[in-house]
Amino acid sequence: MGSSDSKLNFRKAVIQLTTKTQPVEATEDAFWDQFWADTTITVQDVFALVPAAEIRAVREESPSNLATLCYKAVEKLVQGAESGCPTDREKQVILNCTRILTRILPYIFEDQDWRGFFWSTVPGAGHAGTDELDDDDGARPLAESLLLAIADLLFCPDFTVHSHRRGPDSVENMQSLDSCEYIWEAGVGFAQSPPLNYIHDLNRAELLRLLLTCFSEAMYLPPSPDNSVLNPWVTFFCSTENRHALPLFTSLLNVVCAYDPVGYGIPYNHLLFADYREQLVEQAVQILIVTLEHDGGAPRPAASSSSIEELENAGPENLFVNYLSRIHREEDFDFVLKGLARLLTNPLAQTYLPHSTKKIQFHQELLVLFWKLCDFNKKFLFFVLKSSDVLDVLVPILYYLNDARADQSRVGLMHIGVFILLLLSGERNFGVRLNKPYSLHVPMDIPVFTGTHADLLIVVFHKIITTGHQRLQPLFDCLLTIIVNVSPYLKSLSMVAANKLLHLLEAFSTTWFLFSTVQNHHLVFFLLEAFNNIIQYQFDGNCNLVYAIIRKRNVFHQLANLPSDPATIQKALQRKKKSPDVISRTSSQETVSMEGSHPAVPAEPGTLKASLVAMPGIDKLTEKSQVSEDGTMVSIPKLDSPRTVHSDQSAAAGTSDTESNSGRDNEDVFYTEAEMERSLSSASSTSLWTPTPEWILSWKCKLPLQTIMRLLQVLVPQVEKICIDKGLTDESEILKFLQHGTLVGLLPVPHPILIRKYQANAGTAMWFRTYMWGVVYLRNVDPPIWYDTDVRLFEIQRM
Repeated sequence: MGSSDSKLNFRKAVIQLTTKTQPVEATEDAFWDQFWADTTITVQDVFALVPAAEIRAVREESPSNLATLCYKAVEKLVQGAESGCPTDREKQVILNCTRILTRILPYIFEDQDWRGFFWSTVPGAGHAGTDELDDDDGARPLAESLLLAIADLLFCPDFTVHSHRRGPDSVENMQSLDSCEYIWEAGVGFAQSPPLNYIHDLNRAELLRLLLTCFSEAMYLPPSPDNSVLNPWVTFFCSTENRHALPLFTSLLNVVCAYDPVGYGIPYNHLLFADYREQLVEQAVQILIVTLEHDGGAPRPAASSSSIEELENAGPENLFVNYLSRIHREEDFDFVLKGLARLLTNPLAQTYLPHSTKKIQFHQELLVLFWKLCDFNKKFLFFVLKSSDVLDVLVPILYYLNDARADQSRVGLMHIGVFILLLLSGERNFGVRLNKPYSLHVPMDIPVFTGTHADLLIVVFHKIITTGHQRLQPLFDCLLTIIVNVSPYLKSLSMVAANKLLHLLEAFSTTWFLFSTVQNHHLVFFLLEAFNNIIQYQFDGNCNLVYAIIRKRNVFHQLANLPSDPATIQKALQRKKKSPDVISRTSSQETVSMEGSHPAVPAEPGTLKASLVAMPGIDKLTEKSQVSEDGTMVSIPKLDSPRTVHSDQSAAAGTSDTESNSGRDNEDVFYTEAEMERSLSSASSTSLWTPTPEWILSWKCKLPLQTIMRLLQVLVPQVEKICIDKGLTDESEILKFLQHGTLVGLLPVPHPILIRKYQANAGTAMWFRTYMWGVVYLRNVDPPIWYDTDVRLFEIQRM
């Protein structure tokens, strides 16, 4: 009964606020206390009882009342942060104010005229009879007071952390409290694991949700290529003004990496017990990825201190980025990597009892966090690649890529997975690690094979290219770049993987596909480069690939003799109109898939998705490095001459390398996914560009076919002779012959190994911002914090 009375009283207060046209004075505590005192309502209740239309009505018709409500709620949080919330009633007031601000803030942000409100000091606030919002230098902006209060409250004993004191004087002085002693979980820089308390977890989650809402002002600004525009909420919160920055960063990271959704391993335990930690972990990982978005631009010194407690002397830039970049102890790296790998692998777990294990849903946020760790902390990246632990991250990423390939609502997940693999593939150790045999039984809809993790990677990439949806076309050059980067280190490909690579070459080298768009021939260059790397550097163990090349030798002969006369071009373009598919898929259908697998399915009707800006071309995403004889990499400077696409045949004059300019050289131009798709599908039909004989000849003469042609010239007669002499029809004898054969002294001089390493740029930074906030928007549905507000960073579309 009490609960329904609370809701009724709260609703009456909301109606009073929306119907009053006269400003209500800030001193009228009896009126304002209705919103937070003596009320026990959940955050879901607040969202139901404060409709969007009424918030907007108050904003337009009674702006001073909305301003006072926000000011009074912040004032209550500041008072609670100072007093330490010693009573249950004060704790309830704090939670109610937190929920109200979470509800209102998005409607403040969506109105351009209101956006500066929290960054001003409230005029006339002093006559409320309090100076909690003041500091020695005068009144703080409301936003700063709010953020500092949230930070204090996140380390409030007996509210969000376990109190160390006992007895009648157990209330601690919040001003002198050392929050480093109250870090939420053992892990990086902290050894003690505090006792679990689900009330503390719930309270932390409520405050983190409000913090995330404060940071979400970024959603209401249109996409901008200018990456120097910082989010003022994040900038202040991650500055030295926040005395809790270090313990809070450590708490968030440790809570995420220590979380084990399986618990004690009891089947169906998630159905028997409520897991309050999961909600906290989700909020924690979202706060981490949002705060780590801006690095503030200052150089990050290398870590030299002995433990994370000594990281306090950080510079004026984003402290969260600074702390992340300076973690350096092996045991900390091990804790973080094992924690992330455990959580990423969780949705893949299979048991004999259906639905018996808890499946987490926040893998996209975990992938962004892993990306940030590798990007900001090179020592962490080297640690990841130092052992085969990297494969514990690779396998789940390949699982997610394979699982999402047919679902257009998950195109962002496809991109982040490929970005991570592109980053890893720029390091030699990644290619070496891929040679470890693959023996796991992850339920993936791919053909059964016996081989290595490299085979798994190639088989999954082939599946994405041949059976993924149209919008994945911009990722093809990224996928093939990864294969090229690792190819010099692949010791023995399985027959299944070798056939997949040959099938891709066969499909990409058809005339109708080559002549469809200005950049398609680059895909053939990538594949030929991968074959050359394997033949020149790993010939001995790769008899399966050599055999596949011999069997499909006609593909290489056709490429060498590619016709370029106008009649053939015309015929190929007519064929293109009849072939809507990207590539021929006939020979890619498998009969036997892995046990327990489910085919990738499109999104269900009604699924929401957030639009993304266009991804820059591969030449903007990577920079070339040449591997020297001692194994070090030397960066190859880019040519100064601009390479833009013109409307005549001089357009994309084929380059000797395999870069794809894709008509996307201007990284400051952004498109929605729909525009990307339209531009891809109409590329061949627009009047801007048509293939010409001169254009074909310009890149055909640069096809790197010499090594393969020499291999065919030497081996084909030998293989044919064996077949005739022995009357062979069994390929195992031929493979045995190829296995013991050698081409030493017969092949051209080995070319230098070229690696295309990922490089950050404004285009990818903008892509990450829209993707990350799109994920945060779609994942926060209970309560639906931003639903139906005027978000401008991306579009929300219903599938």
